[in-house]
Amino acid sequence: MSHSHARIQPKQHFEILDGLRGVAAMMVVLFHICETWNGGDHAKQIINHGYLAVDFFFMLSGFVIAYAYDSRWNPTNGQPGMTLWDFFKRRVIRLQPMLIMGNVLGALLFYFSASPKIFPIVATTSVSRLILIALIGCTVIPIPISMDIRGWQEMHPLAGTAWSLFFEYIANIAYALGLRKVSNRVLMVLAVLSAALLTHYLVTTPRGDITGGWSVNAMELKIGFLRLAFPFLAGMLLQRMHKRIHVRNAFLWCSLLLVVTFILPRFGTTASLWMNGLYEAMVIIFVFPIVVAMGAGEQISGRTATHLCRFSGAISYPLYITHYSLIYIYTAKVYDGKLTPMQGVTWGAALFVTAVAIAYACLKLVDEPVRRWLNRRFLVTGTTSL
Repeated sequence: MSHSHARIQPKQHFEILDGLRGVAAMMVVLFHICETWNGGDHAKQIINHGYLAVDFFFMLSGFVIAYAYDSRWNPTNGQPGMTLWDFFKRRVIRLQPMLIMGNVLGALLFYFSASPKIFPIVATTSVSRLILIALIGCTVIPIPISMDIRGWQEMHPLAGTAWSLFFEYIANIAYALGLRKVSNRVLMVLAVLSAALLTHYLVTTPRGDITGGWSVNAMELKIGFLRLAFPFLAGMLLQRMHKRIHVRNAFLWCSLLLVVTFILPRFGTTASLWMNGLYEAMVIIFVFPIVVAMGAGEQISGRTATHLCRFSGAISYPLYITHYSLIYIYTAKVYDGKLTPMQGVTWGAALFVTAVAIAYACLKLVDEPVRRWLNRRFLVTGTTSL
């Protein structure tokens, strides 16, 4: 067996953590639907802190990456350890098919979001330029603001949420090239430093929250790295130190804890934005690690809960990466005054159901079959890409 095709035994799945990723993804969709109606004013949001789901995703990623790969680099039982090439193949197979699907869907629906009030440059964007942006988006390479085709200065204007995938890849590269080799003590120091930087930013930013990270400029990139660093490092630490909290019905309690942290009202006033920033720092630094430790500490039980958890986990990534193309269209309709508030609720509910349906279709028709084929083609039969 060649070095690059070393057999790697599949590992246990943390089904509750998978399910929680789905819960967070659904809250992101609801957050984006509600956000459309408040003109971006988070003080008026119903799901006020829904964007924190991204920070939760980064922590889950750090935990799962450390669990899945920390033990695979060293030779065992006469088999060579995993190479950097093996690792990157697995991560690309896991992430890339749906990233491409998100950009394809975004391109197909692009012109439906033309709006004189909110997306004025959509209608004047040429098809050739659209195709170019779609092709770049499929590589996860961010586009500069000068190439924007929508008007929101996004690094991925066809799949708005793909900005976090850009940082996810950076975290994966950092893990493979260095973080996997550092001791727990060094990891702890890095986590504490990143927590301090995150807290400092949150209590001093004029935004009063952690939103940001989706544009290629100095401030947005700074926010993106601040959002990535502590959660990913903390997730790795939680796994390496085997921190688990055992609670019955963990999926239910963790889901409730996540939902509550997302929907609590904004704290403080325009004169005391630091209060909201401090709240969000505490959620990321203390609440999310507890949720992950609880989710990892129990196995899902009960037929209904098991099915719900597995379905939620399965559609989480497809839902997160594809739903925003619908949000663009919905936003255009709202801003152009084509929907009354009651129609907005109806359309919003329909959007949510449609987003879940599209995610499930993408999972079954694209993600799972394409990854199976890629696994057979590029990895050893019987192994899975995590």
